[in-house]
Amino acid sequence: MVKNRCSPLFIFFVLVIIPGLTAAQAKKQSERLRRCESFLGIHFDFHAGDGDREIGKTVTPEMVKAVLDRVKPDYIQIDSKGHRGLTSYPTRVGNQAKGFVKDPLKIFRQVTAENGVALYLHHSGVQDVEAVAKHPEWGIMGANGEIGGVRTGITSVYGAYADGLLIPQLKEMNEYGVDGVWIDGECWAMECDYRPEIVERFRKETGITNIPRAPHDPNGYEFSQFFREGFRKYIAHYVAEIHAAYPDFQIASNWAYSSFMPEEVTLDVDYLSGDITPGNSINSARLESRVLTQQGKAWDLMAWSFSINWNDPGGFQSPKSVVQLQREAGVVLSQGGGFQVYFNQNRDASINIADMDIMAQVAEFCRERQEYTHQAQPIPQIGLILSSDAYYKKLNSLFGANKGELNPLNGILQSLLESQHVVDVVMEHHLKENINRYPLLIYPEWETITPEFKQLLIAYTENGGNLLVIGPAACASFEHELGVELIDTATLNVNYLDSEKRLASVKSISQHVKLAEGVKPFGRVYTNRHGHGSFSPAGSINQLGKGTIAAVYLNLGERYLDGKVTAIRDFLDELVDTLYPNPTVTVEGTGYVDVTLNRMGDRLAVNLVNSSGPHADDLVYVYDEILPLGELTVTVQLEKRPKSVSLEPSKQKTGMTYHEGKLTVTIPRIDVHEILVIEE
Repeated sequence: MVKNRCSPLFIFFVLVIIPGLTAAQAKKQSERLRRCESFLGIHFDFHAGDGDREIGKTVTPEMVKAVLDRVKPDYIQIDSKGHRGLTSYPTRVGNQAKGFVKDPLKIFRQVTAENGVALYLHHSGVQDVEAVAKHPEWGIMGANGEIGGVRTGITSVYGAYADGLLIPQLKEMNEYGVDGVWIDGECWAMECDYRPEIVERFRKETGITNIPRAPHDPNGYEFSQFFREGFRKYIAHYVAEIHAAYPDFQIASNWAYSSFMPEEVTLDVDYLSGDITPGNSINSARLESRVLTQQGKAWDLMAWSFSINWNDPGGFQSPKSVVQLQREAGVVLSQGGGFQVYFNQNRDASINIADMDIMAQVAEFCRERQEYTHQAQPIPQIGLILSSDAYYKKLNSLFGANKGELNPLNGILQSLLESQHVVDVVMEHHLKENINRYPLLIYPEWETITPEFKQLLIAYTENGGNLLVIGPAACASFEHELGVELIDTATLNVNYLDSEKRLASVKSISQHVKLAEGVKPFGRVYTNRHGHGSFSPAGSINQLGKGTIAAVYLNLGERYLDGKVTAIRDFLDELVDTLYPNPTVTVEGTGYVDVTLNRMGDRLAVNLVNSSGPHADDLVYVYDEILPLGELTVTVQLEKRPKSVSLEPSKQKTGMTYHEGKLTVTIPRIDVHEILVIEE
């Protein structure tokens, strides 16, 4: 296939793929951004169902053009097949919805091509209810014999579904000349397959004969790993098949290589993407953006344009406000990612044009910040470790922490961000080379660690690094290096934590310790709420070679996540400040701003995102106001006086001084998201 995007031969290729385009229109199509270049998109889907019998009825070129004119996206994504398994375009190779008036995909492709906008399709992968209904042999068998699994419609990655339907449909899409696909219903939909032939395959490959019925049964981890590897091979197969036939077709598997599947990118997917939770979206974006930005692939995150609480029996959708979506965008942009917003298509695949008034304002907000954020690279400060190995061993599903397995890490992350620390989320493979770029690493409440990774962290510390280990289970792996003796067993206790600022009760797993000579205690845990009488160290600090290893002997993350106990935040803040007293950037004036430090060429970018308000409250679906923050003082360590300093995009006047290697900037106000841009 022709790779030169603007060559006459490429234009000829476009004319062949999409008959009816003029040479000018074809040239416009050749100028479409690839996903690795794209910044802003809109996602539409409606998961066609049995009652959809007039698909395409009100879809018009004018409607599509109106969307493009109002928002000016780099790409849009529209529905092609939802989890029900019925396509929303006329298909020759699969199962389509009941009735079509027009082919909406043809119209969307024609108009987007004419306007130089990329078009991607939302297509359900592993989950396909109709395919399993018509081909039961394609579906998994659940532990209790149910075909299609607990979720229903789950296909087997070891079966014939990919070759029988998924790959033929992906090839069929290329006849429309679409740019790529966003495959939904993938890792998060995976379940173990108990079909006899699959179980026998597992036995032969592993030598294990005792088959578990649940993830934490004996051999449960090995059984789960078998299906995780099967999922990787399934993706590798369909990606290789499609890329061989259509090298420029771009593919993402929803949530691959995110916190759902936290591992090194080994598959030839073209970009990474996922949709953050519709509720508590800021905290979802805080984590996922920090995971994806480390993975070395172009990435974006999708915000839902509406809120919904899955635990609400009413199940109603509430459209989010402009400022609500703008803040979600700010969190994602601050990590260097692209951004898209999901809106429902109507049941005939048309678009509610009124929704685009909201999207246009969100798009303007994003475009104002694109120059200062897109594909920026984080500058290492604090590395919070998401251990791939410990995660998979702890998980109660194949992929995705659906039962709170990431709550401890999330709680530590939020506590640190709410003390204005700059935090990356890193995995083992990110630290194999140049681990020393992080002044501080944190191992947060993981219950296991591999010998190889433990030795890497010890060597890092001995060579001058700072390591903080949190939680009794994690500390048990470093008992010798910490210079402590763990007494008795870790149990659930009401711990009265004294952070030297306040005393608070923290009900969590904790353990008493005995410190060796020379090991410094940090903080206290009392047995009563009065703050006197017997106590034990809450933490400790010990020299290890040229570096420092510290510990906290009670779990703090999940407790902070469930209830924002300020004593936990203050305690961790004081401990981190002790271990890493001179960070590159500090912010004073509020506890409600997330701080990110990035580099873009010869410029530093200090992102400041207003995190105040009830965004994490399950009872608050929509808020239409974010109270501004101010005044803030930002201090940045610089070797020499910067060439210029500006606050973007507002261009507010700021007070600035530079003295003895420190730039101090006074910022009057942060509404949602501002970037302090420093040209060195």
